[in-house]
Amino acid sequence: MSNAQFIVVANRLPVDAVVDAEGNRTWRRSPGGLVTALEPVLQANRGTWIGWAGTAGAAPEPFESDGVTLLPVELSENEIFRYYEGFSNASLWPLYHDAVEPRVFRRSWWKSYYEVNERFAEVCAREAAPGAVVWIQDYQLQLVPGMLRERRPDLRIGFFLHIPFPPVELFMQLPHRMEILKGLLGADLVGFQRPLAAQNFLALTRHLLGYRPRGHYVTVDDRLVRADAFPISIDTAANEEVAGTERVRQRAKEIRAELGEPETIFLGVDRLDYTKGIEVRLKAFRELLEDGRLEVPKAVMIQVATPSRERVDQYVALRERVEREVGRINGEYGQVGLPAVHYLHQSFDRYELAALYQAADVMAVTPLRDGMNLVAKEYVASQADNRGALVLSEFAGAAGDLRQAFLVNPHDLTDLKDGFVTAATASADDKMKRMRAMRRYLRKHDVSRWARSFLTALGVPERSAAYNPGSLPSAD
Repeated sequence: MSNAQFIVVANRLPVDAVVDAEGNRTWRRSPGGLVTALEPVLQANRGTWIGWAGTAGAAPEPFESDGVTLLPVELSENEIFRYYEGFSNASLWPLYHDAVEPRVFRRSWWKSYYEVNERFAEVCAREAAPGAVVWIQDYQLQLVPGMLRERRPDLRIGFFLHIPFPPVELFMQLPHRMEILKGLLGADLVGFQRPLAAQNFLALTRHLLGYRPRGHYVTVDDRLVRADAFPISIDTAANEEVAGTERVRQRAKEIRAELGEPETIFLGVDRLDYTKGIEVRLKAFRELLEDGRLEVPKAVMIQVATPSRERVDQYVALRERVEREVGRINGEYGQVGLPAVHYLHQSFDRYELAALYQAADVMAVTPLRDGMNLVAKEYVASQADNRGALVLSEFAGAAGDLRQAFLVNPHDLTDLKDGFVTAATASADDKMKRMRAMRRYLRKHDVSRWARSFLTALGVPERSAAYNPGSLPSAD
């Protein structure tokens, strides 16, 4: 066993490989709130992050980055296809998102999912110090808590699901549902984005296993397992700092000028994923143009669709449908040099994103289903002048936090269209009051508070460089 007192286990490491022209590999820290939130805890506790390095084949040797030990786990090309693209993203992902797209089950995918989870568990069991704390992340690794509990019952294990957790009726469709549920119950603390997800999980323990949960707890083999909500957030201060730079302010002005100084800029920023509601959003915009409630060039839309899972058939088909709809709108309503929709199938750095957020009058975050959606929170944090308006799906977890947004039902096209118009025509005072309230909330509920609340519930003393595992408080 190693001496790692605190371990994070995730599908990916918090760094990306950068290969130069000579083939030399260096590592660059990945963007994202999860890394920002957990890095201080990992550093303080001499922590280790276990994850896949992002390329097929033999894993690189363990290395250190910013005081954190990074331990790569090997995945073969076949495992990437079956474990990651297959069971994780073609079986679990659509099912957990209310089956908005048909899920696909393959028995060979499950075998690979099991084997990869077992590999992660074995690496973690080998690296963890006696009584260490392990925090496992997300749907790709739902078997790891149970497998790790079998190997190392001395560990304190937490699990956090970053996506929705389905109701009983949907989860029951899942082959190997018992194994997944038992895998999650290997944890001492199972965290979700919203309270209803935790309730769904506890209901399943009763329905499938005959347990009798009480409140947030269920007893498993004389252990108390807690299931609760811990809504994730963003690094609010960092987002505000970027948004406040002269570089971003100037770029936002340039964007508006490049678009012809329209009265209303609608903005969507999403991974190109069928759960995000991009097709419905485009259709709503097209119908508003048809109805005459909006018109080009007074109103334009920017849709950023970050490439995602481009080898998965459902995503290839989605891209084709989205691009066809963009072409239709621009063909019918665009003008020479003035498209109705500016479609960008690419990634942007945080400065360009912040400029887009500042340039937008209406931010459309309208997923059909989403665990949280941090884009909505990034937009709010970027509104230094409080002039923007957020149209937010009721089915995004963020709707429970950003209650002053213009909430819409993306499954109801009429409601979605009305939400766009209401947000676009709201008074400056109304928008300012809403935005100020949301920004105040985000300053108090940032990603650091999320990490602290989960780890405190798990029993980790805040930023303790060395602690006595025996002194950890119990889960209840």
